[in-house]
Amino acid sequence: MSYYRGMICENVSLKGDQGTPITAYVAKPSGAGPFPGVVLVHHLPGWSEFYIETTRRFAHHGYLAICANLYERAGQGNPDDVAAKVRAEGGISDAQMIGDTAAAVQWMRSQPNHNGKVGIFGSCSGGRHAFIYSCRNRDVDACVELWGGRVVMAKEELNDKTPVAPIDLTKDLSCPLLGLFGNDDRAPSPEQVNLHEAELKKQGKSYEFYRYDGAGHGFFYWHRPLYSPEQAMDGWGKVFAFLARHLAA
Repeated sequence: MSYYRGMICENVSLKGDQGTPITAYVAKPSGAGPFPGVVLVHHLPGWSEFYIETTRRFAHHGYLAICANLYERAGQGNPDDVAAKVRAEGGISDAQMIGDTAAAVQWMRSQPNHNGKVGIFGSCSGGRHAFIYSCRNRDVDACVELWGGRVVMAKEELNDKTPVAPIDLTKDLSCPLLGLFGNDDRAPSPEQVNLHEAELKKQGKSYEFYRYDGAGHGFFYWHRPLYSPEQAMDGWGKVFAFLARHLAA
């Protein structure tokens, strides 16, 4: 694997769900490529520094990377304030997320130095969203789900924004799945991860799950007390190995 010290980073405009303009952050490695692509689906803390930095991290590792601002309709400004508003409104709808993410995938596939392969990556609510997208659409080649919350949902948790439990979409999963989970997490709990895995097995899907002792929710998040360095570094190794296998031209 080559590491790309040079890269181009910029904002681009996408036609999101129902044609609504949204902004996305892009990081491209220097050089002619062709490069595989990664579409990042940010978490409920929003279009945050962690996700902007992670977009650049993928470019450093030789991927075209894009992260759309799924919360742009809720306003501009401090990502924490925007995310708080979105959280108070019960999050965004799964349908809107799919429309916005499809625009990011389409942007990726239109790039002249793209190799034709796209992975999707998300954590927490973004992990849930990445899994949903990979079940609802057939235009991604690999899915990375980090501690996706509410993949397993009780009927009373369903509503207009989240009308179907993601686990019930498993039969339609269209690509290989990598899942990373902390055994001290409660959302998803180890019991919910067991159900998630059992349904993947039942449906005969290609997947890899790794579970970490001593790690809770968000153990990649270097800016928070829940960061678990040893488990996070091992997890990043799993992510890059998985994507290298599935996104080669």
